[in-house]
Amino acid sequence: MKYKRNEAKEYSRENMTGIWAAALNPFNEDGSFNEPGLRSNIRHWVDDLDIQGLFIAGKQGEFFSMSLAERKRNFEIAVEECDGKAGTIMSASDQNFETVVELAKHAQNCGADYIVVHAPVLHFVTDQDDTVFNYYKALCDQVDIGIAMWSHPDSGYLMSPELCARVAELPNIVAIKYSVPREMYVRLTHLVGDKIHVSTASEAEWLSNIEELNWKLYLCSSPPYQLQSKNDQRMNEYTRLAFEGKFDDARRVRDSLEPVREAIKSSKPGGKPQAHGKYWQELLGQVGGSVRSPLLQLNESEKAITRVAFENCGLKL
Repeated sequence: MKYKRNEAKEYSRENMTGIWAAALNPFNEDGSFNEPGLRSNIRHWVDDLDIQGLFIAGKQGEFFSMSLAERKRNFEIAVEECDGKAGTIMSASDQNFETVVELAKHAQNCGADYIVVHAPVLHFVTDQDDTVFNYYKALCDQVDIGIAMWSHPDSGYLMSPELCARVAELPNIVAIKYSVPREMYVRLTHLVGDKIHVSTASEAEWLSNIEELNWKLYLCSSPPYQLQSKNDQRMNEYTRLAFEGKFDDARRVRDSLEPVREAIKSSKPGGKPQAHGKYWQELLGQVGGSVRSPLLQLNESEKAITRVAFENCGLKL
């Protein structure tokens, strides 16, 4: 590791910044893991799109359909291909706590920069704060790697800003992906200051959060490689302008991407986000591939609608 446990917060403040993207995993038609495809995508994202970090084997990456061995291999490939040119944050989320620990230790040992672990799904627990704090503390006690919390509705509850701030006191908690209403992440930002990075996956709110909350990290979803190409990097551009304090210019660039956002939104069928995202990648020249069961593939009509939307969105290849 590049830092010690008690250095995790300081290291992340300096190095866990900019645009981080959540990787979709390419699978072959027979369901096997397409390792060459993932390697090709990572090289494009890092070398051509200048994405600063990658979120690996998360919900976007269909970790729920992958074996433990595949998830570990997913980590290793990302570390190899990023090769220090971009950061890595590995999803160690799982319902089984021992699996979380095993994945966390593997991430630490294979050279990952950080891990992300979503709040546990708790059955029959209505007052969960102490349980959730204990969950993260137990994990922090067993590894040195920096850990990002992740709170989202899928857990059946949302971690309150106060609970997040309490967990943020643990030495190797470095960030949170906070998939909550804006008023909650604003409050948490004020509670923790620069102790940890606070972020949310909404690209639509990214610029405002730089300007109003002084955020330094976009953590993270697929827009960094779906709204951009090698020859059209407007998300990077408006982010750079915002970091330079040129907010009027940044807004003009951000707003120019609205036709691309609308094309993605209007062509995405309900219940097929990963399949749609992968087909959009293919239209951009990336490796998309299939989704794994029980997720649904796009049908030919849905592909045709997406293709027309893509061709008319104004994104330059």
